Amino acid sequence: MKINTNEIASLIKQEIASFGAALDVSQVGTVVEVGDGIARIHGLSKCMAGEMLEFAATDGSTILGQAMNLEQDIVGAIIFGDYLKVREGSTVKSTGNLLEVPTGEGLLGRVVNALGQPIDGKGPVSGSEMRKVDIIAPGIAKRQPVCQPMQFGVKAVDAMIPVGRGQRELIIGDRKTGKTAVAIDAIINQKKTHQTDQPVYCFYVAVGQKESTVAAVVEALRKNGALEYTTVINASSSEAAPMQYVAPYTGTAMAEYFMWKGKHALVIYDDLSKQAVAYRQLSLLLRRPPGREAYPGDVFYLHSRLLERATKLSDQYGGGSLTALPIIETQEGDVSAYIPTNVISITDGQIYLEPELFFAGVRPAVNVGISVSRVGGAAQIKAMKKIAGSLRLDLAAYRELEAFAQLGTDLDAATKRQLDRGARMVELLKQPQYSPLHEIDQVIQLFAAGKGYMDSLPVNKIADFAGKLVAHFETTGKSVRDALVAKQDITADIEKDLRAGIEAFKAGYGA
Repeated sequence: MKINTNEIASLIKQEIASFGAALDVSQVGTVVEVGDGIARIHGLSKCMAGEMLEFAATDGSTILGQAMNLEQDIVGAIIFGDYLKVREGSTVKSTGNLLEVPTGEGLLGRVVNALGQPIDGKGPVSGSEMRKVDIIAPGIAKRQPVCQPMQFGVKAVDAMIPVGRGQRELIIGDRKTGKTAVAIDAIINQKKTHQTDQPVYCFYVAVGQKESTVAAVVEALRKNGALEYTTVINASSSEAAPMQYVAPYTGTAMAEYFMWKGKHALVIYDDLSKQAVAYRQLSLLLRRPPGREAYPGDVFYLHSRLLERATKLSDQYGGGSLTALPIIETQEGDVSAYIPTNVISITDGQIYLEPELFFAGVRPAVNVGISVSRVGGAAQIKAMKKIAGSLRLDLAAYRELEAFAQLGTDLDAATKRQLDRGARMVELLKQPQYSPLHEIDQVIQLFAAGKGYMDSLPVNKIADFAGKLVAHFETTGKSVRDALVAKQDITADIEKDLRAGIEAFKAGYGA
């Protein structure tokens, strides 16, 4: 009698299937390879993409992971936590759930890791609500155009590159050019919104940063009274790649809690270039094919599905907003590299910080030529729109004239005037770190400069004059400032009073 191997194989498969149905062994697998934050698992035949897995650790504890690759016989997974406690042969169970993190007001003022677990030594998070980390962004019907300003308190940004609530504005530049400083100023500036009925809750996601750097940021926020409405999500450089990969999604989920409740949130990703590197590491270890600059083909999708979740919801859905400020680090000013161009194409504009300006003492070192906001005047109050309308063009023209004047040729009086005005405007736009300015105070300073009241001052006196001018309108000229705050616009009467106030101050200043 001839043995039919196909029949035997079929019988064995039937026996295994019936045995598996009784014990549900499809939900249990075995680690066949582990290392560098990833594991390859045999079994788990019913595992879903993105499903949470539980690894049995050598010390008897359970470590969470997530399924990333579904192959014919093998599941490729990432491990959240200490992967050194997972060994070949360890048991893995599928949970049937997607990754969720705690959200809610109990997280404000806390420092947590990429899974939402507190790491600040202040005990467990109170009253949290679990939300899925990776969801589909709201559709176009659920959105409305960006119409409310999200002020940074930074003159150069609020005047020339205005950002609105619900916008995605990229902060891009080389290492050590003040990218984080601009973002932290934006968080500190939201303190004034908490005195209104539309506060902005802030989330700072640190990806691949040094622990000391994150500690300095937390201390700066605490010192300036901003930590009470801010949550810091930290996936430091010492943590494994899976934690750095998932941290921005965790921060977004926490911010969405407020957005869907009709409130306003601001989330800062510092920085997404390090998240892309972590994702590249995971992908190559999971044997996904590398593409340009060794990044896998879906690295654009990695950032687009994250940033598309930033939006201004329609009034029907509560009118809440989520504003995203991704940070990207360039190499030698190369904004045309793979990851920078990806994120530029996803966002609604960029603030480009230039090393040459930074080292020349122009801080924040905003390059007016490359920086842009695709929302524009819709994200400005009327008073700022009137004052800042020509500021960008004037500064761009000044930069060109400055290069021309260095040739040493004789200049006519009009060109000299333009150069003098431009030099004073550049000086006025300089601003110390962690000292955001109220938008009305910005309007007063820019109005005085734009109307020529600073033209006769020496350049080194501009900062002192501008600071004392604001103090004057907070005391002697308070009625004019109050009228500006109430109207948010420069009417004919307000302009007349504003001019009179500046002239009176200038006369007393001795200029």
